[in-house]
Amino acid sequence: MTDRFRSLPDLSTLVIIAIGALTLWTFSGSIDAKEISARESSAKGSSAKKIAAEEIAAEEVPAERQVRLRLTEQESGTRVLLQAISPVDDQVVWVSGHGGTFLRTTDGGLNWLARVMPGADTLQFRDVDAFDARTAYLMSSGPGSLSRIYRTDDGGDTWNLQFLNEHPDGFLDCMAFWDSRRGVAYGDAIEGELFVLRTEDGGASWVRVPESGLPPAQEGEGGFAASGSCVATGSGGRAWIATGNGARARVLRTEDEGRTWQSIPVAVASGPGAGLTTISVLDDVRGIALGGILGQDTSRVDNVTLSSDGGRTWTLGGRPDMAGPVYGSSWVPGADTPTVLAVGPAGADYSLDGGLTWRAAARVTYWAVAFVSPGAGWAVGPGGRITRLAFTDE
Repeated sequence: MTDRFRSLPDLSTLVIIAIGALTLWTFSGSIDAKEISARESSAKGSSAKKIAAEEIAAEEVPAERQVRLRLTEQESGTRVLLQAISPVDDQVVWVSGHGGTFLRTTDGGLNWLARVMPGADTLQFRDVDAFDARTAYLMSSGPGSLSRIYRTDDGGDTWNLQFLNEHPDGFLDCMAFWDSRRGVAYGDAIEGELFVLRTEDGGASWVRVPESGLPPAQEGEGGFAASGSCVATGSGGRAWIATGNGARARVLRTEDEGRTWQSIPVAVASGPGAGLTTISVLDDVRGIALGGILGQDTSRVDNVTLSSDGGRTWTLGGRPDMAGPVYGSSWVPGADTPTVLAVGPAGADYSLDGGLTWRAAARVTYWAVAFVSPGAGWAVGPGGRITRLAFTDE
């Protein structure tokens, strides 16, 4: 793996763009500091003006079936880039971000408590998985020892370091859990081998899946630590991983709690700095994976793939209304139709037909999104942005 194949930049590549509010931009995959700097400077003339003009509170957007998506801004208490979210229910929600920051609400976001893990202010917490108001995991991303996994059982008062990456080429991208004891984490390939971790004891031990249980890695293959959603779990020990940076984007699939995996190539934009960034599966049958070309925020490519058989096969879905890559996605449990929301640098779109057609929801940057019901979803992004989302029938 070369330096070009990083899942997202380390701390030295963060770029601060002043457009009214503090907006932090980072990219994964093959984008190094020089590439990001060049792209940011070339984009300022067009995309910065667009964002500045659209940095307005998102409005309700009606769909043809008279469903409205209501977006309500919430005060997070921080201005760092927020990159992942894990709602437990419509009241308890955890969020993670840069600068060692994590947040929690126990009242649906009316009040957020933003905190910094002691001694961890240099870490980028790019994934969080929570199970109640007291129990949660945090994953930091970065080369070598910057990739870590922590767990709290007291609401964030104390954190136990469970995994510390010791390989200089290691880079954690995402994690997901079947329950508070059983989980899986995914990172960039190391020395030509895919990198998947498993735990069965609440993170007390994280064990790497042996090469014999994994498909061969493609050159440079890994993931994108964009929203903490490049792996998803389902019932019966099922899980799915969205990959990128390889010659062909793939979905990895397991039916035995991550002990063995098979790969399914998908027909989305692929190659260095491209591929899948996020995957979400509804009721173990209907799946969606999205991505694109990172750093090309005005490009339009095939970046949505759909499954109707539990991830065994995948076909192209419709292109979102927004340009550029998708960073995060979430199905909406309990919706009347297969409803999914996707977010990225260019904003947020939603689909009421399972990813075949899309409508605009907002045109401000988001990194991650998650729903627990049609009336309870949240999206997070730069500048401490937290937006509550609710689908309502007229």
